Amino acid sequence: MPKPPSVIVNHRPAMSPGVGLAAVLPVHHYENFPVASLLCPAHLRPAVAAIYHFARTADDLADEGAQDAATRLTDLQAFRADLQAVASGQVASERWLAVFEPLRSALLMHDLPLNLLTDLLEAFEQDVRYTAAQRRYATDAELLDYCQRSANPVGRLLLHLYGVTDEEALTQSDQICTALQLINFWQDVSLDVARGRWYPSIEAMARCQVQDADLRSGSHSKNATVLIAGYAAAASAGMLKGSKLAVTLPGRIGWELRLVVQGGLRILDKIEALQFATWRTRPKLTFWDLPVMLWRALWM
Repeated sequence: MPKPPSVIVNHRPAMSPGVGLAAVLPVHHYENFPVASLLCPAHLRPAVAAIYHFARTADDLADEGAQDAATRLTDLQAFRADLQAVASGQVASERWLAVFEPLRSALLMHDLPLNLLTDLLEAFEQDVRYTAAQRRYATDAELLDYCQRSANPVGRLLLHLYGVTDEEALTQSDQICTALQLINFWQDVSLDVARGRWYPSIEAMARCQVQDADLRSGSHSKNATVLIAGYAAAASAGMLKGSKLAVTLPGRIGWELRLVVQGGLRILDKIEALQFATWRTRPKLTFWDLPVMLWRALWM
């Protein structure tokens, strides 16, 4: 799943507690883009962190460890029940209290749309089911439909915190978030294929005459290069369309979003530098990419 929005942090900086919110959990995952950085106003950082840790924990339930699909789905249902509990003013279970106490405060303080949070859970559950059944996305349109629930809610939640509600801004946010999700897919081909996860659609693989073996670690398939190059180009185009939002929004939110956009585009640079063979090598951002991203953000 995409990873929700100070720049390269290990995948998301430890965040300061805010008024009315418990101290948030430290960030231990590698992320391609900012999560509640200093560019985010201090009064919003706890809510951003609460949303992030909700999404990150649910993603880990769906993705990490050696549990079978039935256990993962049971855990996600229990996680959903805790969300419904805090949304209705009740107390969450002890298991994820450190996630749901900050989220409860964020829900109350900012009136977060509950449907956006449940959309994320639906996407995680879908991922578990697809992986267990070795089901693949038949078309690119089906893959984009998944992104509407796995990625776009994150951007809409953040815009909600900033009071941005106009349709053009929401559309541009969706374009950025979908692009980030797709960039994660094409960045992580080597990891996903090894786990039995296939995000390239059946339609696209057939069009490029790509077989499963072409996307395994020892492959030097030119057809697979064409496949990933095409997907990277589409993600770049979507990101650039949505990037208008970053220069439209004023102040800190605009600068935060500029860095999100540049983080995604920088990964695309690295994918291209690998000649798109991300089934052999996984590109990632480092601290040394930060000056490039800052310079590009300045000139957007």
